[in-house]
Amino acid sequence: MSPKVAGSIPGGLLVVISGPSGVGKTTICRALVDRLGAYLSISATTRPPGQGERNGQDYFFLSQQEFKQKLENNEFLEHAEVFGHLYGTLAKPVMEALGAGRVVVLEIVVNGAKQIRKRFAQALMFLILPPAPTTLGERLNHRRRDAKDVIAERLAKADGEIRFARESQCYNYTIVNDDLEKAISQIVTIINQQKEKA
Repeated sequence: MSPKVAGSIPGGLLVVISGPSGVGKTTICRALVDRLGAYLSISATTRPPGQGERNGQDYFFLSQQEFKQKLENNEFLEHAEVFGHLYGTLAKPVMEALGAGRVVVLEIVVNGAKQIRKRFAQALMFLILPPAPTTLGERLNHRRRDAKDVIAERLAKADGEIRFARESQCYNYTIVNDDLEKAISQIVTIINQQKEKA
């Protein structure tokens, strides 16, 4: 049976972090876990594991058939195709964490963020941007995780992603990550303020 997914958030606070590759989303999300005791949703994906990545910890690695079956069973809150692979947020663990009153963080692409906004009007949505276009290339090269052709593809898509994100008008806040600590502090402050209002 697929989990019940309503348009309201039961008890907790749903936080979405989006932005182009290399902008610092993962680092920010991990900081939110450390500083707020937030629950970081683990995405499911059809892409193969990267070096050092573990199933159930970094991602839930699924075959195309497994992913599509879960999609048919309405087990995802959102899903998207990114660089030829499918990604999605499994509903059950997210809804359980929200039901327990926790802050739940989703690190997802803009297309997925739009789907979340449609389902959960009160989700807190953050768009993370680089201080300059050249910053993304520097960061992607520095982390040494992707081949040069993959980095080039990510950079080519970044401008379109940012434009699409701004036009979507689904984000509450835009944070420019020119200083990582400052960006994290801004987001933590906004989340704490939102929790106080609840």
